[in-house]
Amino acid sequence: MPSLTVTASSHSSASAAVVYAALLHAESWPLWSAYADVEWDVPAGIDRPARVGDRRTIRSLTGRVYCHERVVEMVPDQRFGYEQASGLFTSHRGSVDLARAPHGGTDITWSATYRRTLPRLQTLRSRRLQVWVDDLASYADSIVSRNS
Repeated sequence: MPSLTVTASSHSSASAAVVYAALLHAESWPLWSAYADVEWDVPAGIDRPARVGDRRTIRSLTGRVYCHERVVEMVPDQRFGYEQASGLFTSHRGSVDLARAPHGGTDITWSATYRRTLPRLQTLRSRRLQVWVDDLASYADSIVSRNS
């Protein structure tokens, strides 16, 4: 099976710091994601920010586990990288890149590379990723609106 890379982009009026914080804040995922919520897999009683090497579990809103991911890169307010550690779907590696937009706000680019996939899944994966990046941008916009 061939590999597949999909990329989706969106724009938020929010700063990169706001977008990055929303991405890392597990409790906010059900508020902005049409598909999933996320739970960081850290030992009980430990309260600290996410860091490289941490794992997270991505679930559908119905509670079905999509996958378990491991954080592989964190550049605050610029880049968040992850790879699939285990799960139902084909292994993949993804990143969310944030860049200051020329006219203000943040340009968000979410990319994922699947090591092995069926060609007919390309459209589905592309659409789903576009929904995720648009939802993240809209949620960050709503934070800016609430705080204005």
